[in-house]
Amino acid sequence: MAKVLLHHEKIATSITGAVAYRIRYASHDLNGRPTESTGLVIAPEAPGESRRVMSWAHGTTGIGDAACPSAQPDPARDLTLYFSPGSTTEIDFGVPGLQRSIDDGWVVVATDYQGLGTPGIHQYTVNRTNAIDAVTIVHAARELPVGAGTRFGVVGWSQGGGTAAATVELDPADYGDCEIVGTACMSPGVPIIGLKQPGLGSAVSGGGTIPPDGHLFMILAGTAAAFPDTLSLGDVLTPVGKQVFDAGWNVQGVHHLTDSLIRAFRHEGPVMAVDPAKLPAWIDAFTRGSATSRTPVAPVLVLRDAQVDDGPCPTSWQLGYIEAVKALGGDITETVYPDDDHFSLPQSSIDHAREWLASKF
Repeated sequence: MAKVLLHHEKIATSITGAVAYRIRYASHDLNGRPTESTGLVIAPEAPGESRRVMSWAHGTTGIGDAACPSAQPDPARDLTLYFSPGSTTEIDFGVPGLQRSIDDGWVVVATDYQGLGTPGIHQYTVNRTNAIDAVTIVHAARELPVGAGTRFGVVGWSQGGGTAAATVELDPADYGDCEIVGTACMSPGVPIIGLKQPGLGSAVSGGGTIPPDGHLFMILAGTAAAFPDTLSLGDVLTPVGKQVFDAGWNVQGVHHLTDSLIRAFRHEGPVMAVDPAKLPAWIDAFTRGSATSRTPVAPVLVLRDAQVDDGPCPTSWQLGYIEAVKALGGDITETVYPDDDHFSLPQSSIDHAREWLASKF
C-alpha cells in the first residue's frame, strides 16, 4: 500500500495512558478522484505491536470546515454531544468509550471525512466515499509509531453507521494489506434505503412546500459534490436555497444551517424546487453512493435504537438496511436498544460493539 500520511502532530488528550495525533492523509472518493482528509489517531502510550485497530465513523456534523471534529478543543476525548445539558459545542465530536478502548489496548482512528477541514464540499452520506476515508485512515495510522496492526474493525453512528456499512463493500485495493474483520453500525443512515421510505421520498419530490430539513439539504449538496458531471444544486434548490447554501455550507454546523434554512423558508419562500426530469440522475447517484450495493466481505452488526420510530435515522431505515443486506447474502445480526433514542445509542451500545469486534479478531 502506498504511503498516505501527509502530516501529523502530537496533541494533548484527556484520555489517560494514551498518545494522540491529529493527522492529514491522502484518500480518494468513490469515483477515484484524489482527496485529502484529516482525523485522529489515539493509541496506548506504552509500546506495542500488532495492535487491534478500531476505526470510528462519526455521525452528522455538517458539510464544511466548521463541522470538523478533530478541530474542536480537546478532540481526542469521549463522545461529547451537542444536545447534552450545558454543551458549548455546535457539533458532536469525540469517540464513545474511548478510555475503555485505550485501556483494552486498541489503536483508535477517527476520520473527519473529506471536506471537513480539507478543501471541497463534504460528500455527506455518500457512504462509499466516507467509507474509503474510514479505511484509508487505518493505513495512515500504520505509518505512525503506535503499533497498529493489519487487522481492523469499524464502528459508526448515524451518518457514520452508513459509512460503517459501506466499509465492508469496498474494492480490494482499498483494503490493501489490511483486513477488515467486521463492522458495527449504530443506527445506520443509508440514503437509498431512506429514499424508499415515504418521508424522505415525499420530501424530495415535494420539497417546495415542505419545511426544509438540514439533513436532506446536506444529502443533496453532498451527492451533487460527488457527481458534479451529472448533478447540480440548481436541479433541487431555489435561488433562496442556493443563497443559504453559498453563505452557510462551510461556516455552519448542521444545527445552525438547519435553523438558517427554516428561517429563510418562513420569511423568503421555498428553499427546494426539484426538477422532476432530473430525478432519475439523482436516484442513480444515491444508488451508486449508498451501502447495500455489494455483499459484505465481513460480518455486520446493527445496533438499533428503538425508543422512538421517527428519529434522525427512523426505524424503517434501519430495518430496511438489515433486509437489504440479508437479500445480498450478508452475515448480519442486530441488537435492539428499546430504551435508547438516536443520541443515547452510542454510549449505550459501544461496549457491546467493541466486544463483538474483538471476537472477530
